[in-house]
Amino acid sequence: MLALPDVRMWRSSHPESPRGRNDPAQYDDLAAEWWRPRGAFAALHWLAAARAALVPPAGRPGAVLVDLGCGAGLLAPHLEGKGFHHIGVDLGSSALLQAARHGVTPVRGDVLNVPLRDGCADVVSAGEILEHVDDLPTVVGEACRLLRTGGLLVIDTLAATALARFLAVTVAERIPGGPPPGIHDPALFVDRAALVRQCAAHRVTLRLRGIRPSLTDLARWLAGRTERVRMRPAPTTAVLFQAVGRRR
Repeated sequence: MLALPDVRMWRSSHPESPRGRNDPAQYDDLAAEWWRPRGAFAALHWLAAARAALVPPAGRPGAVLVDLGCGAGLLAPHLEGKGFHHIGVDLGSSALLQAARHGVTPVRGDVLNVPLRDGCADVVSAGEILEHVDDLPTVVGEACRLLRTGGLLVIDTLAATALARFLAVTVAERIPGGPPPGIHDPALFVDRAALVRQCAAHRVTLRLRGIRPSLTDLARWLAGRTERVRMRPAPTTAVLFQAVGRRR
């Protein structure tokens, strides 16, 4: 039988941030946590692996992948051997320093105004960033602007539903493996229909699918028996979902 950790002990070591919800400064406060497999950003490692699985090998020499909200470069290990020049865009200087140590070309910039030229990217990754911005149309426009014709947009984010707010904030912030307390503002979770419309306006037709952690892997992770939790398809996009589309 698996011995699960004491949630009260976990909560005492992951206290509520004194900052407001969705304050970007929390990422600097938690800078030492990025690459800890059992740290505050553990779930981001699981999601990075699932996101990278949607990216095929580069189709041409010199292909570029732009990673919006790249954090400390957690996507990088999962792109090894795929042939991309990995450019990471983020506002956090401490995170970008870590990303550079993992082979990412760091660009300090806002996803609302990305300092890169139109059509520079074969792939744009927007992983766990859309639910942190208060101007979704502008970020979608920037992501699509960066894509070459035929380029691939890969997204994962949280849906603007009561179920997602309950599971991703009320529940997940209180259990091991969940997001750091206060990291999300549920008011910014993403309207799926609006996301599809906005991408379509920029000639990107999205396909959505729900995802969730493997329950077996999660139980083993909680018991300290694995460092890897695989993401599995979920029957609904109403909580956590991926979206993929190519620019026409």
